[in-house]
Amino acid sequence: QVRLVESGGGLVQAGGSLRLSCVTSGSFFSINAMGWYRQAPGKQRELVADTTSGGRTNYADSAKGRFTISMDNAKTTVYLQMNSLKPEDTAVYYCNAAVVTRSPWKVDTYWGQGTQVTVSS
Repeated sequence: QVRLVESGGGLVQAGGSLRLSCVTSGSFFSINAMGWYRQAPGKQRELVADTTSGGRTNYADSAKGRFTISMDNAKTTVYLQMNSLKPEDTAVYYCNAAVVTRSPWKVDTYWGQGTQVTVSS
């Protein structure tokens, strides 16, 4: 069973910073990619940023220049450094991972339970 656990959310004033972490645990062969999504009240879940294990990154326009996604050397933990936070960044942030398992070989997407980020004005 693969499990993703996020941490690092909280309450911060506008202009502040937070660093989110998401750790993958369980039995798997490797992780192809990991990403961060967010969902604000009354809105659909949207991509914030994602990265392949090879280091190719992709950002939503709202995150460009302010957020940085990265993975650890073991390629099982993903981080999201968020700077210059705005009230509109307030949301539940979820991480996901494209996990490779074998017997049989397959790739499945797993999600974490989410961490709340609240930015006050």
